Amino acid sequence: MELLGFLGQYICFFILHVCGSGSFPRPLSEKQERNYLEKFAAGDIEARNVLVEHNLRLVAHIIKKYYGTQSEQDDLVSIGTIGLIKAINTYDINKNIRLSSYASRCIEKSIPS
Repeated sequence: MELLGFLGQYICFFILHVCGSGSFPRPLSEKQERNYLEKFAAGDIEARNVLVEHNLRLVAHIIKKYYGTQSEQDDLVSIGTIGLIKAINTYDINKNIRLSSYASRCIEKSIPS
């Protein structure tokens, strides 16, 4: 239920947010990513928001690469963003895997075939 409340409040921001250049924010460096993951593990919700924002490009890439028409893609971005949020919430920082690798699988699983 908390996830749905979060999505209702921020999904439009995540999908529509673009940098001044007209594209998604650049991915975080490995060091920055680890820093935000540690902050989120300590309870910083703003750190989670940064992680989601900077990984939206991954959602868009997966949708574009694997799924059909533009009309389908709009809905799938929302569903993929839910998968991304779940990935960030369940990611184990102690595993030796990058967040993007783990999130890719979660995003793909969240999207109906």
